Amino acid sequence: MKNRSMNVVERALAPTPTWFKILRTVGIALATIGGTIIAAPVALPVGLVSAAGYLVLGGSIISVVSQTAVKSEEEPEP
Repeated sequence: MKNRSMNVVERALAPTPTWFKILRTVGIALATIGGTIIAAPVALPVGLVSAAGYLVLGGSIISVVSQTAVKSEEEPEP
């Protein structure tokens, strides 16, 4: 199994499975929505701004973890 000895840069540049590409896109969207709410020029309720901070955090984590997922060598190409 070559995937076990990959460093972080090789993992990030390796092909990503389709499911994790979808998750990465969802994570980026969540982080963007949260960032937009936080940066809104109008006064928003504290609870909404707090929830937006969690959206940014969660979306960022989902995106980073999904990007480091690597296709296994046994998996056939569609």
